[in-house]
Amino acid sequence: MAPLAVTAEETEYAHDAERLADHEVDQTFAAALRQANLQTQRRALTGEALELSKKVAQLKLLIQQDQAQVNSLTADSGKGGAQPAVDNDDLEVAKAQLGLDSDELVDAQRELDRASGDNSTQIKEELAAHEATMRQYDSKPNGDGQVAVLSMKKHRTLATQIASWFSQMERYRLLQQAQQQTQNDIDALTAGHNALAAKVNASATAPVQDVTDHTTKISSIKGRSAERQILGIYDDRIQTEQQLAAVYGKWSAQVLLQHRILMHMILRSLALIFLIAICMVLGDALVRRLTAHPTLDNRQAQTLRSVLEVSVQLLGSVFILLILFGSPQQTPTILGLATAALTIALQDFIVAFLGWFVLIGKHGIHVGDRVEIDGVNGEVTEVGLFRTSMLETGNDSGTGHLTGRRITFLNSFAIRGKYFNFSTTGQWMWDEITIGIAATQDVHATAERIHKAVLEETEETARAAKQELERGARGDSLRGLSTDSVVSLRTSSTGIDIKVQYITRASERTEMRNRLYQHLIDLLHV
Repeated sequence: MAPLAVTAEETEYAHDAERLADHEVDQTFAAALRQANLQTQRRALTGEALELSKKVAQLKLLIQQDQAQVNSLTADSGKGGAQPAVDNDDLEVAKAQLGLDSDELVDAQRELDRASGDNSTQIKEELAAHEATMRQYDSKPNGDGQVAVLSMKKHRTLATQIASWFSQMERYRLLQQAQQQTQNDIDALTAGHNALAAKVNASATAPVQDVTDHTTKISSIKGRSAERQILGIYDDRIQTEQQLAAVYGKWSAQVLLQHRILMHMILRSLALIFLIAICMVLGDALVRRLTAHPTLDNRQAQTLRSVLEVSVQLLGSVFILLILFGSPQQTPTILGLATAALTIALQDFIVAFLGWFVLIGKHGIHVGDRVEIDGVNGEVTEVGLFRTSMLETGNDSGTGHLTGRRITFLNSFAIRGKYFNFSTTGQWMWDEITIGIAATQDVHATAERIHKAVLEETEETARAAKQELERGARGDSLRGLSTDSVVSLRTSSTGIDIKVQYITRASERTEMRNRLYQHLIDLLHV
């Protein structure tokens, strides 16, 4: 339970529990050693155990003799004056013999313990290991932590408060389990104490027998004394376990106190969220009331209301998220992710802003130009940072007159798409007109007269177009280009269609088409 301590109060209770538990374990070892020695004294050795007992006694006597010899040789070697080298060899031999006999004694003692059922040696080894473990544990630093009120204040967000709530419930359950386990140990120790006390009292009230053997009498007295000591150890262990149970109870009460503090903080966070929700509802109602003013246009009011409602909801959501999860701790990471998200969300506007630099360049678009953007023809009225606006003039088959519709494009078309500007020098285009005649007429003669009339009408335009195209070409790629009009014949369901193709300026397309139609109609009428 000690690693689960959170606050300074819990750490203090954990230290008390460790101290009491360690004391109880030490007393358990002491009682086990006394019980083992008492059983050894009362056990009568027979057979192999008796032989091993005699062997142990002989080895102890032999070790005493070896030790006396080592001490004698050591004393002789320490005297002044030159000593022969054989003295040192004798000392080494004596020490080696002492070590050999000691090892043999250890083995014989273990065999005797195993044969007689004496586990005192094993208990001593386990006690030494336990003490070494406790020394190592005590050498580690233990954090004192903060008092409960300050420790609970670090849970500033609702998410951490709820997580700590469940952690406290689990810690309280474990503490209750530990307290119940301690109570079970108290019951078991009390039962053992009562059984041993009844046995001791029964032996004390038994009639005294005349014991002539002095050794037997002393052994009996020592046995009763050891049993009294074990009873005292039982009392001490029971008292220690009771104190340990009390510590667990105080620890549990401390966790319940933290539970109440955390409950208050959770209720306060929920109240803040509820208050923010109420403010969002009131803000939405206020926005609807403000935008219902009769002086505002219906469309403007609808737009303003949508913007304000989204702003209120977004602001309220941000405050609720701050209460739930708190302010972000990894600021560089959050900024990087936010920048990446904004870049993805606003990529069209970023490309549109870069396209603006293309449009204001030498070969860009200016106000008043006749252009074609994404298949839409029109006259440019505005070139902004993000958008280009124009008045539609109809498509290729139209008359080129304004339709009255205003069209706006994001400037990204200058980078991702294509556009045509018909208002700059050299912006020539091929146009065509189709005239239908009856199949009974002299088709070839009529086509020849139409071709001649179109050549006369477009002669000046074709010459200017050829000069500009050859002047703007690099190398000789356009030297053989012809800009003269072309006439072709096509059959149709009503007769013959004469298709005339000619070159003209984009800005003069409508005027040129009207003049050609007028001239050809007069020609056909004649």
